[in-house]
Amino acid sequence: MNQAKILLLEDDNELGSTIVEILEDANYEVDLASDGAEAAELTYENSYDLYIFDINVPEINGIELLKDLRNADDNTPTIYITALVDLDSISKAFDAGAEGYIKKPFLPEELLIRVDAKLKQINRDSIKYNGIEYFPSTKEVFLNNKIISLGSVQLKVFDALMRNLGKTVIKEDLLELLEQPSESALRVTITKIKQKLGIDIKNIRGLGYIIEKV
Repeated sequence: MNQAKILLLEDDNELGSTIVEILEDANYEVDLASDGAEAAELTYENSYDLYIFDINVPEINGIELLKDLRNADDNTPTIYITALVDLDSISKAFDAGAEGYIKKPFLPEELLIRVDAKLKQINRDSIKYNGIEYFPSTKEVFLNNKIISLGSVQLKVFDALMRNLGKTVIKEDLLELLEQPSESALRVTITKIKQKLGIDIKNIRGLGYIIEKV
């Protein structure tokens, strides 16, 4: 069962609801934003596997939003859906960092095919950091090409930190991953991860934890 989480930015309520229904029927978790400011706020609060952005939306358009996210080191794969078909718009979309582009009108099932293909590609990818290679799809952790075993709770916390490499993961989100949430239990979990992997996980006082990019 797919557990991928998708952020959809679409100001057409009917189309947005249709896309959400199709993606949820395919076992994806979907958050829907109707304007760019709402979408930006959701990216601060959540970690997503894929963005699907319309371009012409209120507040912040889809291209400017993606530029802001990329400037903040958010490299979440992004597919655009838009009625804009001129070369200038297409060029701007890809310059902003998009990986895909679907012209309106389209069959929602066509979008599902694109989403499935993109997420399968992502699931084959790994995240590399200072001798560590992590495969989010299989939850395998390698240190200098040797597999490392983390406890189930440690793995959940490590997964959240690695998926947000270079971004602070707020403490409350990490506490939700613990079996018996407490700040002391979280500190112990972080310490054990650091000891097993020799990795620097910084405590951003009052906010959360971060693995800083090197």
